[in-house]
Amino acid sequence: MKKAVFLIIIVLSAVIINSLIRSIYDLWKKQDLVTQAKIELEKQKQENQRLKSQLSVVKEDQFIEKEARNQLFLVKPGEQEVIIPKEVLDASKSAKPKVDNTPNWKKWWDLFF
Repeated sequence: MKKAVFLIIIVLSAVIINSLIRSIYDLWKKQDLVTQAKIELEKQKQENQRLKSQLSVVKEDQFIEKEARNQLFLVKPGEQEVIIPKEVLDASKSAKPKVDNTPNWKKWWDLFF
C-alpha cells in the first residue's frame, strides 16, 4: 500500500514537473517574441519619425515650387522658360578649363616688359 501511494506521488510529481517545465519554456519563447516585437516597434517608430519629417519638408511651399519648376517645367508669370539641349550641357561638362602652367615671375615679366 505504501509503495502504491509512493508510486502515485512520484508519477504526479513527474507530471507536475513536466507541466511546469513546459510552462517555463512557453513563457521563455513568448518573452523572445515580445523582445522581437519591441525591436520591430522601435524600428517602425524611427521610420515613422523619418517619414513625418520628410512630409513636413514636402509640404513646404519652397519644395513644391522647386519640384514644379524642375519636374513639371512650370514658370512664374512674367518669367521666360529656357531649355538647354542635353548635348550642350554634356559638352560644357566635358570641357576642361585651360590651366596656365606659366610661372608667376614669368607672368609679371610679360606684364611689365
